Amino acid sequence: MAPKAAALVLVLLAISGSRADVNPDEVASVIWKYFTELGSNAKDTAEQLHQSELSKQLNTLLKSNLQSVSAYAEDLQQRLEPFALELQAKLAQDSQRLKEQIQRELQELQAKLAPYADQVHEQIGTNIRELRARMGPYAEELRSRVDRSAGELRQALEPYAAELRERLQDNAESVQASLSPYAERLQRQIDGGVEGVKQRLSPVADELKAQVERSVAELRRGLSPYAQEVRDGLERQLQSLSAQMERAAEELRARLAASSEELRAQLSPLARELREAASGDAESLRQRLQPLAQQLEQRLGQSLETFRQQAAPFGETFGQQLVQRLEEMRGKLDSGAAGVEDHLELLEKEVRDKVAAFLSTAAPPQE
Repeated sequence: MAPKAAALVLVLLAISGSRADVNPDEVASVIWKYFTELGSNAKDTAEQLHQSELSKQLNTLLKSNLQSVSAYAEDLQQRLEPFALELQAKLAQDSQRLKEQIQRELQELQAKLAPYADQVHEQIGTNIRELRARMGPYAEELRSRVDRSAGELRQALEPYAAELRERLQDNAESVQASLSPYAERLQRQIDGGVEGVKQRLSPVADELKAQVERSVAELRRGLSPYAQEVRDGLERQLQSLSAQMERAAEELRARLAASSEELRAQLSPLARELREAASGDAESLRQRLQPLAQQLEQRLGQSLETFRQQAAPFGETFGQQLVQRLEEMRGKLDSGAAGVEDHLELLEKEVRDKVAAFLSTAAPPQE
């Protein structure tokens, strides 16, 4: 079996494991990500598979899943091997055909819209202006929530620094006895605070995604009078635009969650260092704690400020991404020229359709 196909089998097994409800979108996303990361050159791919950390991780996941493998997963594994080989070959064969197809569609769309070029250009321009105006308040709201969340977490954690300084006035044995519970409380406060930050920021990502859907729907209505003869071609472009915008919205959500987890990772060592300090001898405890007590408030502040500066501009960046996607679409309709992104999106759709079809024939038996 070819190295690339073998690796795809490992990816799919890592997702499916012993579960009976394999999600086609999830499987397709991993396959497509894998294709785009490793490329299409067989020799380079084989070398990357042998050398990359990804290969080691996939093998580990496979072993882990096989420990509790079900009859369905075993059957799925047998079917995955020929499917992976066929998918790889089919994608290579279809690539040029799909590239030519999207180019023909765009050229036909551009020609049919040519009599209305000014109106189409202005309609998309209107949509861009409305989108900019609509995104502004949401970007400000996200920035405000980030600032507010960081400030509230700082207020919740700062008393711990003061408490630690006070505890140092007690005798060493008393400090040592109370330090572990104190560190545990600090960790719980950090964890609860970070989860609270996530909960406050997540609704903004939901609202932004809803605005994306609204913007595409408005553009579809605005362009419909000019595209009666090329409805399918225009719809493909709008679907592509919608997919790009929704992907940007999901990336925003993921970036917000990642920033929150990074904040947790920066704050949690404080509690760990306190627990480690408590495990030493009582005589040198105060000497070990004094630097921590002095640094605790400063380190809290630095971590929260880093988070604030990193996450606050995400809304503005998201708005700029959406405007860029609209401007790219306007450029394609003006010129009739397809870009690499169009080709990749059509290839990705092919992968998703084929994965969904495959999994529908490999469904587990009903119990």
